[in-house]
Amino acid sequence: MGFSGFGEQVVDFYEGLAADNSKVYWDGHKSVYAADVRAPMVALLEELESEFGKGAVFRPHRDVRFAKDKSPYKTHCGAVIEQGRGGGAYYVQVSAEGLTIGGGSYAMASDQLARYRTAVDGDTAGPALEKILETLSGQGWEILGDRLKTRPRGVDPGHPRLELLRHRSIYTMRSWDPDDVLHEPETLDRVRAGWRQLRGFNEWCADHIGVSDQGW
Repeated sequence: MGFSGFGEQVVDFYEGLAADNSKVYWDGHKSVYAADVRAPMVALLEELESEFGKGAVFRPHRDVRFAKDKSPYKTHCGAVIEQGRGGGAYYVQVSAEGLTIGGGSYAMASDQLARYRTAVDGDTAGPALEKILETLSGQGWEILGDRLKTRPRGVDPGHPRLELLRHRSIYTMRSWDPDDVLHEPETLDRVRAGWRQLRGFNEWCADHIGVSDQGW
């Protein structure tokens, strides 16, 4: 079956999970997650696969081994299409807050970070990234990422792209509050149109950051 929108209970399901993040709640609402959340997300990815590649839905359980917060379940469902971690990604998420999409490099290993900084410092790739991000910002995307509080070691404090060089990850996101479209096929149009806007950014990440040689 094709994508027809997320189920009518998706927002209520995640609002309930946020209030009672327990196995009892999860077990009692597992069928809602399967029908109104995961199945539509899988169908959405399948609709987009021919243009963007094969995606994967993240597991609903949190990794709590090293976390102070021991709540067992994620309060959103996310999915990603990527060739390798950090080298550019197309992301989509549904939650009680609505729909979120994004892309870019969500995490960089040390070799990826070195390549990123070399590219940003360069006279061609650096200005190209500036232009890409300026365009995305003008289209309503928020530019995000983990950043150093100061400048990287050895970087001139007057470098024209100092703010970009401070990034240790760089990605962009945009969101829609819950609305009728969330439950309709037009959500596919929102995701597809947004990801098309991200194509140049992800291509830059693939060309200049790439997949880590160190593995994850």
